[in-house]
Amino acid sequence: MTERFDCHHCNESLFGKKYILREESPYCVVCFETLFANTCEECGKPIGCDCKDKHESSATRLPSSSPGSVSHLLCGLGFARGPYAVGPSPPVLPLTVLCGLAPQDLSYKDRHWHEACFHCSQCRNSLVDKPFAAKEDQLLCTDCYSNEYSSKCQECKKTIMPGTRKMEYKGSSWHETCFICHRCQQPIGTKSFIPKDNQNFCVPCYEKQHAMQCVQCKKPITTGGVTYREQPWHKECFVCTACRKQLSGQRFTARDDFAYCLNCFCDLYAKKCAGCTNPISGLGGTKYISFEERQWHNDCFNCKKCSLSLVGRGFLTERDDILCPDCGKDI
Repeated sequence: MTERFDCHHCNESLFGKKYILREESPYCVVCFETLFANTCEECGKPIGCDCKDKHESSATRLPSSSPGSVSHLLCGLGFARGPYAVGPSPPVLPLTVLCGLAPQDLSYKDRHWHEACFHCSQCRNSLVDKPFAAKEDQLLCTDCYSNEYSSKCQECKKTIMPGTRKMEYKGSSWHETCFICHRCQQPIGTKSFIPKDNQNFCVPCYEKQHAMQCVQCKKPITTGGVTYREQPWHKECFVCTACRKQLSGQRFTARDDFAYCLNCFCDLYAKKCAGCTNPISGLGGTKYISFEERQWHNDCFNCKKCSLSLVGRGFLTERDDILCPDCGKDI
């Protein structure tokens, strides 16, 4: 009577045949590949076990390789020998596991390839044990990926390789060593810079070569600034002569070449309305009435008695008052 050693799935005897252990259960090669073999992404065929050398070992999965995290799967094949007689102390069944196999199943993100099918989708060079990149389900070697998808340096026009430091500004990219000041040729790095005519300048070089000088403080104007009477000013230097508030973006006027905000100008120089005693700025199209060295806002030029507007009408005066013709009849 002999001890049986059968395939865990089809129950066919494995004596004299190759087999594979999976979770300590033996399978014939046909059943193992039918039940467990992965399908190659490239050729669509099952990835079987391919044995080359004999070693005393067991089925092993090697650690993932660093580039692309590809797993190499080694199939452990056994070869059963017998028969053996059953006795008081039955011998342990000797197993010769055939390993040292070609790594047939390469996996990446739950996808699988034959080793011969694992290549760059563009240049077709093998990616086994090489770094690679994935783009839209395609595997690419680093050279093809860089040529196809990596940024080009604005200065030297060469590819900026993945993993290298680069500088970006308004959609353009530079190698860190190519991003330099056009005037002094020194790297700009993370320092402030000023672009002009498709060239980049560090702040000191821009101030020396291009910046206008403020007519007030005589220092360079690097950003912003205002122009008044064809002369450049810093925004913070262009202020009201009286109250020193900034005039940039505000309504203002000038007297004797000095700029004033409207409030200061009215307080200092504007005529006062004879009706309400408030200043008449005369700015922005403001209309007013002038008579015998007195002035009125249009809205204030009314009859003293009946408050009728006298704009465009005849009127009479009684001392400091103005009257409509009807109210002035009894004068």
